[in-house]
Amino acid sequence: MRLRVAACQILTYPDPAQSADKVLHWMEQAAADGVDVVLFPEACLCGYQCDGAYWEAARPEPFVAAEARIIAAAAALGLATIVGTVHWEEDGVRNSLLVIDRGGIVRGRYAKTHLAESWSRPGRALPIYRVAGVPSCFLVCHDIRYPELVRLPAIAGAQICYFASNESGLTEEYKLSAYRAMPIARAAENGIYLVMANAPANAADITSHSQSHGNSKIVHPDGNVLDEARFFEERLVTATMDTDAATRWVARRAVEDDTILAPWLRDGLQLVSDASGSEG
Repeated sequence: MRLRVAACQILTYPDPAQSADKVLHWMEQAAADGVDVVLFPEACLCGYQCDGAYWEAARPEPFVAAEARIIAAAAALGLATIVGTVHWEEDGVRNSLLVIDRGGIVRGRYAKTHLAESWSRPGRALPIYRVAGVPSCFLVCHDIRYPELVRLPAIAGAQICYFASNESGLTEEYKLSAYRAMPIARAAENGIYLVMANAPANAADITSHSQSHGNSKIVHPDGNVLDEARFFEERLVTATMDTDAATRWVARRAVEDDTILAPWLRDGLQLVSDASGSEG
């Protein structure tokens, strides 16, 4: 199966409506390029806000309205879209991804498990959703440091990991090597594709706490980077995948080989909620 995917590296705004305007523009660009699935960065609909006052004043309604516009556009364009957003549950706000399949079908959400911010509550689920026909799992930013969040879904059948982030800025240069290595490792150590959409660095505000550093990328299951953005540019990072290459061979061996870890990993599969219909 051939699947054309894109990671959209863009800056957005505190206002969800203004951010949605920009997301819709880039969705149109992706559709014109024949993309099947497009991924946007972490908290894309609010530009990843670190100010506590912002979250004290924030309400669900503007985010729900922005998401509704994106869902409608996904349906009209025939474009599966995964967008960084937030949503509210009974105990507070979640830093999450909204997963929309072709036809505007909402598959569900993934809420960030390992937090690096104080305004959000941690997610409690590891979902697999079938996106454009391919079983897929999800990460948000700091999650990339925890390999089990990909290993368990990959064992269960996920062939693509969609990773949305808004990582540290260029002023924390010592982190950049690790940030580049970890997405590559998550792909190669499982034998699956990884699509990373990170926010770019902002030359006009490079010292902001909400800064990031770009380098959005798409990684082949063998660990080779198929396309990668630079630090500051806004663009679509694209690749055409052969999903047959995502054999999950390393992830499968983790439970098939006779090792002391295999029973522990098999028990861990109970934490994965597979709504994709895939077979692990």
